[in-house]
Amino acid sequence: MGKINIGVLAYVDAGKTTTVERMLHLSGAIKQPGSVDAGNTQTDWLAIERARGISVRSSSIGLRYGGAEINIVDTPGHMDFTGEVERALLALDAVVLVVSAAEGVQSQTELFWRAIREMRLPCFLFVNKVDRSGCDAAGVDGEIRRILSPDVVALNEVDRAGEAGCTARHRPLSELSEDETLAVCERNEGLATRFLDGEAVPEAEIEAELWRRVREGTLFPLLFGAAARGVGVDGLLDAIARCFCSRGDAEKETDEPSGVIYKIEHDDKMGKVAHVRLFAGSIKNRGVVSVRPLGKKDESEEEDTQAIREKITQIRAVSGGRKSDAGVAHAGDIVAVYGLERARAGYVVGDPAKLPGRLLALAERRLAPPLLSVKVSAPEGKQSELLEATTKLADEDPLLDCQWNPDERELSIRIMGPIQIEVLSYLIRERYGLDVAFSKPVVIYKETPLASGVGYEEYTMPKPCWAIVKLQIDPLPRGAGYAFESRVRDDRILYRYQHHIATAVPETLKQGLMGWEVTDLKVTLIDGEHHAQHTHNMDFFLATPIAVMDGLRNCGTGLLEPILKMRLSASEELGGRLIGDVLAMRGEAGNPVISGGEVHIEALVPVATSMDYPVTFASLTSGRGKIKTEFYGYKECPVELGATTERRGVNPLDRAKWILAKRGAV
Repeated sequence: MGKINIGVLAYVDAGKTTTVERMLHLSGAIKQPGSVDAGNTQTDWLAIERARGISVRSSSIGLRYGGAEINIVDTPGHMDFTGEVERALLALDAVVLVVSAAEGVQSQTELFWRAIREMRLPCFLFVNKVDRSGCDAAGVDGEIRRILSPDVVALNEVDRAGEAGCTARHRPLSELSEDETLAVCERNEGLATRFLDGEAVPEAEIEAELWRRVREGTLFPLLFGAAARGVGVDGLLDAIARCFCSRGDAEKETDEPSGVIYKIEHDDKMGKVAHVRLFAGSIKNRGVVSVRPLGKKDESEEEDTQAIREKITQIRAVSGGRKSDAGVAHAGDIVAVYGLERARAGYVVGDPAKLPGRLLALAERRLAPPLLSVKVSAPEGKQSELLEATTKLADEDPLLDCQWNPDERELSIRIMGPIQIEVLSYLIRERYGLDVAFSKPVVIYKETPLASGVGYEEYTMPKPCWAIVKLQIDPLPRGAGYAFESRVRDDRILYRYQHHIATAVPETLKQGLMGWEVTDLKVTLIDGEHHAQHTHNMDFFLATPIAVMDGLRNCGTGLLEPILKMRLSASEELGGRLIGDVLAMRGEAGNPVISGGEVHIEALVPVATSMDYPVTFASLTSGRGKIKTEFYGYKECPVELGATTERRGVNPLDRAKWILAKRGAV
């Protein structure tokens, strides 16, 4: 069988990296399990990871167990590094989702779960820390079935939960209840009929159906354990090995390779390092491969113009922080590839048609968007070095979206949270020798059209040029994003020029009338004209932004602000105070629910007013309350409460200056 690539996901402090260490130790891959506190784990090898005791980059390492060759991808647990998890999902065949028995299902657990389900990935649920005093293993079991999925089968049982001497006992399939057995068999009509008719179904058939359902992502094994003590981890490894050793499919070995780049690093001597998961075919040293963004090819293009041919200089096998020369990689491998200098995270290597369809689901969505922006400044005379450093970091994390304002000579980046600032400061100092400063984070707002309108541009002077563009702009429902349509025939505007318009519109919408990205709108090309002699290739790239901004001016734009869904649980007597806090943050609180002496409140609150509230809440409840937050979406915001942001570059509404700038005269 080929390699199985398993990602281990969890929220921070659930014990994810400790679980990986125990898996490596039990398989014989390492002699002694490392410790996060001691800073000697295999997958947290960056100095800042060992100093802080958190993962900030995904890391892969291999083991063999029970006849299975398993490549483990350990991912960050802190919310600030969700983008790293998002990219790691591109490389996976299955997931181990770790939940703490002391904390239960968190907002981040639900976030990961939605992505896992959307991608139809097999998932093993591991409830860790059942040895902790006061843990509620049975309660977490119920939470998982209620919040995540009822299609769960427990494969072991924990004895003496909450004690240091707790143990986990394997649960044979013969001990499943009738309801659990039916849950396993219900999608197999023949098996379900035999079971319901009272016929004795051999355990081997039930087991085969169990693992088939797990592989198709419709049934989820649940195991309990205490990774720090090695409890239950052998059962987890055994379940993974049994599931994938019994599968009938295999990675495709074809002439044309097909893989995805899920991670980018930079090596001082070798340059850019692309971490590639190969799904089909093979690649080798000095081979030439095509590289392109992951996504659908534009139907108006006869050829895929985004494809780039690159020569591989070296292929290395990866094991934690160590790399060794491999020379060749086959389907199922995860390797570090050197020489792909124009590649970025999320790009396809080889034939995109041979990739699993589930990857497009992730390519077209975000787990959690960056909601904050900061300005980065370097010592006097070091701006060029800072730009070089942040450009390379943006290759590794495209969500940083580095933006340089040449007029103000300011650099801004997008971040998920304050821990990310600390990590970026460390990386820039260690790699590039720069001590940089970060401004206070500001919230990223968006804009949306207030009404329908038309934008028009007639760019016919000074010759030689000819591009006429007429666009209809219409608002869309909140959360709909952006859509483009053309209603113009080829004889009015050649299709290749229409492709230029379709490319220029979303680029222009990154800065609206107030300087924020414009969303929830449809732009329709309703008319225009090219000229057989006077139109040049760049004319529609120049004219389209003017038409877009003219349309936005005619529509008017309103401000949108990011909103968090907040779930608060605290002592019943604090209910009135919590509702008051939500209203003071310009939030909306649902009806409080009283249960077992606690009040539970769900609320929607703006990010701008709630960034410091978790600290306030912890103080108010003396650390005994529970708060869960997750990104909800964008909602209308009063303009007087929001903010504008500085525009980068020339505004297309300043038509004369825009044309001069685009023609190189400014």
